[in-house]
Amino acid sequence: MKSPKNVQPDKDEKRSGGDRPSRENTPWHFSMGYLGIALLVLMIWHGMMNASGSRSIPYSEFKKHVDRGEVVECSISADIISGKIVPKTDNTATDTAKETSAAKTEPQTQKGFLPKLFSKEPPKEGEPYEFSTVRVDNDKDLIEKLEKSGTQFVGNRPGFFEQFIMAWVLPLALLIGLWVFITRKIGMGGQSILSIGKSKARVSADRETGVTFADVAGCDEAKYELQEVVDFLKNPARYKALGAQIPKGVLLVGPPGTGKTLLARAVAGEAKVVFFSLSGSDFVEMFVGVGAARVRDLFQQAKAQSPCIIFIDEMDAIGRQRGVHLGSVNDEREQTLNQLLVEMDGFETNAGVIILAATNRPDVLDHALLRPGRFDRQVVVDAPDLDGREAILKVHSREKPLASDVDLRRVAQSTPGFSGADLANTLNEAALLAARRLSSVIAQSDLEEAIEKVIAGTQRRSRHLREKELHRVAIHEAGHALVGAYDKDGDPVQKISIVPRGRSALGYTMQVPPEDQFILTRSELMARIAGLLGGRAAEEVSFNEVSTGAENDLKRATSLARQMVCMYGMTDTVGLTHCLEQDHGMFTGVEGYRTDCSQETTRLIDKEVLRLLNEAYAHAKEILTEHQEQLKIVTKELLEKEMLDAQRFYELLGMEVPQPPPPVLRKEEEPPPPPPSENAEETPDNIPGEEK
Repeated sequence: MKSPKNVQPDKDEKRSGGDRPSRENTPWHFSMGYLGIALLVLMIWHGMMNASGSRSIPYSEFKKHVDRGEVVECSISADIISGKIVPKTDNTATDTAKETSAAKTEPQTQKGFLPKLFSKEPPKEGEPYEFSTVRVDNDKDLIEKLEKSGTQFVGNRPGFFEQFIMAWVLPLALLIGLWVFITRKIGMGGQSILSIGKSKARVSADRETGVTFADVAGCDEAKYELQEVVDFLKNPARYKALGAQIPKGVLLVGPPGTGKTLLARAVAGEAKVVFFSLSGSDFVEMFVGVGAARVRDLFQQAKAQSPCIIFIDEMDAIGRQRGVHLGSVNDEREQTLNQLLVEMDGFETNAGVIILAATNRPDVLDHALLRPGRFDRQVVVDAPDLDGREAILKVHSREKPLASDVDLRRVAQSTPGFSGADLANTLNEAALLAARRLSSVIAQSDLEEAIEKVIAGTQRRSRHLREKELHRVAIHEAGHALVGAYDKDGDPVQKISIVPRGRSALGYTMQVPPEDQFILTRSELMARIAGLLGGRAAEEVSFNEVSTGAENDLKRATSLARQMVCMYGMTDTVGLTHCLEQDHGMFTGVEGYRTDCSQETTRLIDKEVLRLLNEAYAHAKEILTEHQEQLKIVTKELLEKEMLDAQRFYELLGMEVPQPPPPVLRKEEEPPPPPPSENAEETPDNIPGEEK
């Protein structure tokens, strides 16, 4: 078995586009910035050299000094005349001083920031100084004037090497450097174009994930299924001795937020093998054939570093059912799927390469992808039960300071249907609330407020209702609570509030079943419909008039009644016909149904739905009419305190708070033994039994 130490970091990082910057990935504008700084330093140095030993004067002033015989020596080149001036101290000193001061106001021949910055101060009167001036062409009398004034002058011509460097070497070097720069950029662009078919998988080892099976809770069955895969990667000889073959592919199926990706990271942390991680959308490009090329490149890399694991998240992006489609996008996706099918189970064997994939849309996957030999095993990662939610809360609260009164079991009972991501978000919201009130620990009240925030939204104290509207909202919510409390099949009330939350909720009543329910009877469903219609019934009983506040209640009640008629066969008129199909994936959580029946049956369905709603509504009105006094008491308390917990609500009704039933202790078979450690001897007694 190859160890992760054999992985070459440089190649992996270059292939996976890691965080370490490589020479190809370094932005080139940094080198251009360095070049600009170097040129600036060169300009400053050149200005200092030119301005350090001489003073620049206009050419007209130079000729006046020549006429007066003050230029004692000079050097004449093609462009510059430099030398030494010794001002005379005779009667013309005054005129010379005037001319010098006038010359200061004349425009200088050398303009710019550097000459002004490094220019020397004007010499004092009568002191000699070095000068330089720009030579003006076609001045034929200059040599005669220099001879008459007795000035010593010499000619200055640049040397051969200086001319050669300036005329040939520097221009050629500049052209060659520009050519190399352009060719490198073109080469890098061509390389990026040619590498479009390379896999975008990210390679990681166990030390980079930081997640093990100890960090995953609420899905013990899925963990055991994956522990078997991990053990095969660690000790393949134990399984091969019995002729057992590990599944080539394991598909993680479950709703969003249940921990599928976290389980894959835990597999990487436990297996300690090379782990390729990418999304299904990484294969799809606008160019036909690119996805198939990336699949080939991915499996080629995986075979070179086997044993290893390939994790593909959002498998439905490339694994949808094939059919007759038009357009390049569908062609690209189908070619990618075809190549994946061949790589998973084709003529070439992929020994030591195990594929993990995750999706919440298993119903749309191609049947060829799910057959044995490709994805042999499907692991369902469903929403956790009560014990699973408590275990998840314990995992996510490890590094959070909890108060002594915090009861995670109670929090788990208040969050039925929450996924692992929802529970983690609830704990995070509770921590934020505790920090907002400057507390050092998270209290039970913070957790309860966080649950309400996740379910109903943030409180909107700024939404001020009129007294008449607030009274109607209190009546409405009290009606929901009373129907749930007095109906023997209703869910217990946990909290009532008339504080606006979210976008449209003016109040809410939280009803939580005492335990997880996987099967609901007809009477329990009718009790839920009656509870949903209790708010509208309370308004009619109290005001003899209804309002628009029951819109969401009517929608949910109608949907539940239609499912009773069309899916569960709970009416005699329609009978056992199942004529309502879901128009979405089984795990997306989006409500959408379509009827699959005749028009006559549709009319019968509508009549039965209306009959069930009327029956539940009449039952709710009956309860509220019988307990009008309690309705007024609860409404008055709500208007005073705005919120009521379960203890105070049932106290007002003179009832005991419903307690959850004790856990049912079932005699279960002993769980299969865990895979032995790496140090255990590979004897037949250590071979794990077949999973039941």
